Amino acid sequence: MNEEFYLHIYNKQHQIETIPSNQEIAGWAVNLLNLLYPERLTFPDYTLPEIREMFDQSEAELLHILNATKACMGCDKQYIALAFYEALPELYRRMNTDISATLHGDPAAQSEFEIIRTYPGFLAVSLYRIAHQLLVSGVPLIPRILTEYAHGVTGIDIHPGAHIGEFLFIDHGTGIVVGETTVIGNHVKLYQGVTLGALSVEKYMANTKRHPTIGDHVIIYSGATILGGDTFIGENSIIGGNVWLTKSVMPHSTVYHQSAVKVIKTKNKT
Repeated sequence: MNEEFYLHIYNKQHQIETIPSNQEIAGWAVNLLNLLYPERLTFPDYTLPEIREMFDQSEAELLHILNATKACMGCDKQYIALAFYEALPELYRRMNTDISATLHGDPAAQSEFEIIRTYPGFLAVSLYRIAHQLLVSGVPLIPRILTEYAHGVTGIDIHPGAHIGEFLFIDHGTGIVVGETTVIGNHVKLYQGVTLGALSVEKYMANTKRHPTIGDHVIIYSGATILGGDTFIGENSIIGGNVWLTKSVMPHSTVYHQSAVKVIKTKNKT
């Protein structure tokens, strides 16, 4: 490699502003989840004053991250951090609805402890809810870092801009994609490999609704693909596995994929 290449990397390095690493930013969110759900910890034995102090420290850490990343240059970062923690009880309530949906929707789920400790769907949705709260407060970059961290550790890709109701249950979850302008109602159940995506990824569509709307009490089975900003799945509908949809579905519908099955006969040597 020539000297010009090294010089390019050197100059690029010195043009980048110093910000916390993605791991540090994700670590703040994971530590916050550990505070909200001590089931995730080994020996959660804190006094009430210690718990108050830990939440204060978490708020201070968020403020540090906001300042260090120069997020929303014209905004009051201290107010954003304060408002986020004031909204935390409501955020916690929503996370608890996801636990409830999982416990009552998955026959394999034995307890809330198991869901909090082991279910990738709960982790991905909880980090999404934290990220979305920051995004609607006008914070750039950080929300996407959080959801991409969740994507990396769970295989579940939820854009922080999506609007998701309560009691979301993600079963298994690997390969799920939820696009930026997706709207998901309450009591929705998603299986692995579901894509809620756009019909087109043209850049001029950046500020338009490109992803589908899913009504309340909808079940979408594995491998289903639902595309388009005008596509609406009516409430109480069931979308079967491997279905490809680009048109709306009326409420109380059942849509399934019918495939041809080829039977291969073999000779019985006996």
